[in-house]
Amino acid sequence: MEASNVTGLLFKHLSFRSDRQNVISSNIANVNTPAYKTKDLVFEDELSRANKQKDLDLFVTNTKHINPSLNQIDKLNEPRLVEVKGLKEQNDGNNVSLDNQMSEMSKNKIIFDAIQSSIKKDSRLFRSVIESSQKN
Repeated sequence: MEASNVTGLLFKHLSFRSDRQNVISSNIANVNTPAYKTKDLVFEDELSRANKQKDLDLFVTNTKHINPSLNQIDKLNEPRLVEVKGLKEQNDGNNVSLDNQMSEMSKNKIIFDAIQSSIKKDSRLFRSVIESSQKN
């Protein structure tokens, strides 16, 4: 049982942030590996790209019904591992910038902590609703 309809989404986003932290850590570990290319886990980019291409438009089939094409949205819900293009390469072909990766790691951790805090608040609210209903 989920505390609210947002809980599942929060846990999915938390999992994405955890996976992204692993990718960033891998980039940092390979900072001195010749020909290694920086990788990133993208999710928001795919959603915004699809929105710009109007792939997420809903079509009304009846004035009383909306039949969204959920299969198009579902395939965008999975993050993709991509090679980051356009970065400056070193002489050995490696394009990992330690400063950029450390910055991305910090940003990712802040978002992770915020999501984790939201899940805790959501759970506390759910618990208080259950406790107050038991009193009645």
